[in-house]
Amino acid sequence: MAEPRWDVGCLDPFGRDRALTVLVDEGGRVVLVPPPGASAVLSAQQALRLRQALDQAAFRASEP
Repeated sequence: MAEPRWDVGCLDPFGRDRALTVLVDEGGRVVLVPPPGASAVLSAQQALRLRQALDQAAFRASEP
């Protein structure tokens, strides 16, 4: 089974399109993978999407 994954659009500090990835690993841990350069600039809407993705990942991680 594929691990749950959410991609959230963002920008890097130079204004280029990038994405933050939220995963749930096999150990039930939530993993946040930043874009190359480890910086992400989020609009308010993108921050809300990230919150939603993290909430969903945490819920999936807590399932038996």
